[in-house]
Amino acid sequence: MLDTFPRGSAPAHDAPKDISPGDDSEMFELAPVSLWLEDFSGVRALFDRWQAEGVTDLRAHFAEHPAHVAECAHSIRVLKVNQKTLAQFEAADFDALTSNLASVFRDDMLKTHLEELCQLWAGQTRFTSQTVNYTLGGRRLDVLLKGAVLPGHEARWDRVLVSVEDITELERARHRMTLAEQYVRGLFEHSPVSLWVEDFSAVKRLLDEARAAGISDFRVFTDVHPEFVERCMQEIHVLDVNQHTLDMFAAKDKKTLLSHLPDVFRDDMRPHFREQLVDLWDGKLFQQREVLNYSLDGNEVHVHLQFSVLPGHEKHWDLVLVALTDITARKKAEAYLEFLGKHDVLTKLRNRSFYVDELNRLERKGPWPVTIVMADLNGLKRVNDQLGHAAGDALLRRAGEVLAKAIDAPLHAARIGGDEFAILMPNTDERGGAAMIDAILQLVEMNNQFYPGSPLSFSMGAATCERGDRLEAGVQRADLLMYEEKRAHYANQPPADTGGN
Repeated sequence: MLDTFPRGSAPAHDAPKDISPGDDSEMFELAPVSLWLEDFSGVRALFDRWQAEGVTDLRAHFAEHPAHVAECAHSIRVLKVNQKTLAQFEAADFDALTSNLASVFRDDMLKTHLEELCQLWAGQTRFTSQTVNYTLGGRRLDVLLKGAVLPGHEARWDRVLVSVEDITELERARHRMTLAEQYVRGLFEHSPVSLWVEDFSAVKRLLDEARAAGISDFRVFTDVHPEFVERCMQEIHVLDVNQHTLDMFAAKDKKTLLSHLPDVFRDDMRPHFREQLVDLWDGKLFQQREVLNYSLDGNEVHVHLQFSVLPGHEKHWDLVLVALTDITARKKAEAYLEFLGKHDVLTKLRNRSFYVDELNRLERKGPWPVTIVMADLNGLKRVNDQLGHAAGDALLRRAGEVLAKAIDAPLHAARIGGDEFAILMPNTDERGGAAMIDAILQLVEMNNQFYPGSPLSFSMGAATCERGDRLEAGVQRADLLMYEEKRAHYANQPPADTGGN
């Protein structure tokens, strides 16, 4: 059997007769851990021979002669085992165990045995390894093996005590923990939202210090000391981010992102962070808000932020999870819908809905005086009839370009009908209205130089309202003046050109 399994056995049904009576047999037998008394003198003889042959590096020697590992294993004799060993390996008796050691020590056992041998080669009289054994029934055992050359036997290694501790359940628990950690890490790394693990403990200390200093109204305090908000931002320690975060913020790796955080959290982020601090001051450890960040390539990233101090860390805020959902596309859609709600798509000017709302707002709040310029595009019907609606749309777009160029905030130009436009001019008197009409006429003349086809032409009228006047009455006065100019315009046109608008 010595040639068929790693550890040899004494060919007896009981322990060999050369076992010393002083081996403390009763203590050995009753030990609650598996104990093996083994004879390593054959290993020592092999080591002496190899050293005489000039071997200095045992690991390199085994790499060149792998069969020598098995030769060492086969030279070990099992002298005695205790009752715990028989139970652990499901053996009826010593003979049943030692005659089937090839079933106990198999597969990759020799790899760990090599480590034991290297420890002995290095002059140690103790060795440790973790390996896998099997019971006689075929059940796998993860074991922690510890060996020691007994005192008085250091020269020949003929008495080595080996303990084999069953750590199968411990290994299973460790394996389950490893799988759980891998699962959690996988969820974190591959989450479809940006995740940040942060340490807010320094922020917590700053808030506690402010409270201890007698600060009661934190909002007023941060109004007076905005630098405190800035300092809190600088004290946040980012512990980890996931892959989606790197993608969202156009960072090639975590190091790049973390070294450029001031480029990510800037400008409009500060007021949002200040509100976050106010909520933390008030004890709100879970928060949600929409904020604006920036990617490393400079693009705006609108995000829905969810902030949570993780359970068990409420005292120090040393572990915080921040989830950022990219809502940039939604924000752009909302902005476009808002644009459509207040703008005319064709001319890019404000639309009638905005015009009505702004007229009502100005009537309530001013500032006064308010001047209204009404403008009507001349010749649109003729262009539509003779050249088609595409040509008419082009003329309307040119009208929008001119009127947009003529105004600056807080003035607004709106398309309020098919060929009707209005300019609302708060805090502007009659002279301002007249100057606006002159500016538009100059821009029209310039525009026509670039478009030699259908000429652009407006009929315009202006009216000014003082505080207490009804703006609708001003609109009507401006309309009347505009229509007078329109009639004069067509009266001066050749008969073929007087058909409608």
